[in-house]
Amino acid sequence: MTNADQKAAIRERMASTGENYTTAKRAIELARPKAQSEQLDSTLAEQRTRTLNERFDTVAEQLGSDKPPAVRLAAVYAMAGLADDWQDHRQMCVDVLCAYLRMPYEPGPGDDAPVEKRLAFQASREVRHTVIRVITAHLNGTAPVSWCGLNFDFAGAVFDGGDFRGAKFSGGTVNFVGAEFAGGTVNFSRVASWTQPPDFGSGFDMSHPPAGVMPPTATSPSPDKPQPSTRSKS
Repeated sequence: MTNADQKAAIRERMASTGENYTTAKRAIELARPKAQSEQLDSTLAEQRTRTLNERFDTVAEQLGSDKPPAVRLAAVYAMAGLADDWQDHRQMCVDVLCAYLRMPYEPGPGDDAPVEKRLAFQASREVRHTVIRVITAHLNGTAPVSWCGLNFDFAGAVFDGGDFRGAKFSGGTVNFVGAEFAGGTVNFSRVASWTQPPDFGSGFDMSHPPAGVMPPTATSPSPDKPQPSTRSKS
């Protein structure tokens, strides 16, 4: 603020408040750092939002099916890290990871297939299983940021394995309607909480789960509960 601008501001304040010159000048000087601080905070917030959006665009592109498995694998962790950093759009980042699992699934080529095809399948499978591990880590407390309470849409996804043990399904919706379980085991046997059970569709019977699904069992210990001591009394 130039001297002319400051004098004009003082005169305007004197006219509107009835304050004398000294009081009005002091009020203007005190207000200036606050206004500058607010402007700085606004600028930093805009820069952070712009940076987070740029990170999202870059990582989402790296998850494309045309990218090598190593790039996609790194992108899974990058998207999870972005979700942890970006609370306002955490659900959007999680939606991208779930959408990756819902992408068209190509079954294994078989043992008679050329080595390069079998290796390519194993690499793609590892990316999919990494998505499951990352999600589970954010639902069972082993990740630094919890994703409990968010929505997870696995509708129609094909699972050829995966471990959800220790996950807490609470707060949000978890949708497995139409999901297929083939070629491996999807383990729910030690989930920590079922306050919001996953939705497998009306045809799913927890007592008779589809092949490849290990549901929670009454004898499975919960990670939330202390286990009884096995030491014998002396």
